[in-house]
Amino acid sequence: MADQAAKDAAAKTRIITHMNNDHHDSLVRYLERFCNIPSWTAYGGKMTDMDLRSMTFACSGKIYTISLNPPMSSYREARERAVQLDKEALAGLGQSSITVKEYVPPTGFHAVNFLVVAATFLAYSRSWWFEPGGIVEHVLGAGFARFSHAIQPYLFLGMLGIHSAEVAYLVQYKLKKHSVNSRTLLYWQWIGSTFIEGVFAFQRFNQLVARKREEKEKQKH
Repeated sequence: MADQAAKDAAAKTRIITHMNNDHHDSLVRYLERFCNIPSWTAYGGKMTDMDLRSMTFACSGKIYTISLNPPMSSYREARERAVQLDKEALAGLGQSSITVKEYVPPTGFHAVNFLVVAATFLAYSRSWWFEPGGIVEHVLGAGFARFSHAIQPYLFLGMLGIHSAEVAYLVQYKLKKHSVNSRTLLYWQWIGSTFIEGVFAFQRFNQLVARKREEKEKQKH
């Protein structure tokens, strides 16, 4: 009996370590779905204990317990139960089973587009670039400078509005859906790219998701 207790203790330690190190995204979803914790806060959560009836987590100085119904008969069931719990969390949160864990930077035509749009944002963020005697007048001529000075506030605000809307769409329908947490650098890399590039960043994100889905399907066979 003592030997079985030692085996159970070792199994629990392995499971807890594995979940914290390799399945942190699942733990975040557990806390979001079953403990009603916002994703920002849930990101700091850790599994601290488990038994055949429940899993225990620590998050922001508080302890949370998720019951396992029905209880497990042994710790050999832990992997299957963890997977099932994650499926329930994904369904409840309306998220995809594809978790995005990488950023794809712009290359080729996308890189050119990024530089052009970034330069346009910078140039039209200030009207003094286009004032008489300014650098634009000297380089591109007085006519272009006057025209740019006239449209500067409208062009800049228009770009700001459109790209902000694209970022909002990315957050709601892509980052959140694919478990990209706002406390990660990854989240802000995609935000930054989308704010500059718009739909070009969407294309790379969608391609990444499609590739991961294809890889996942291959693993089933």
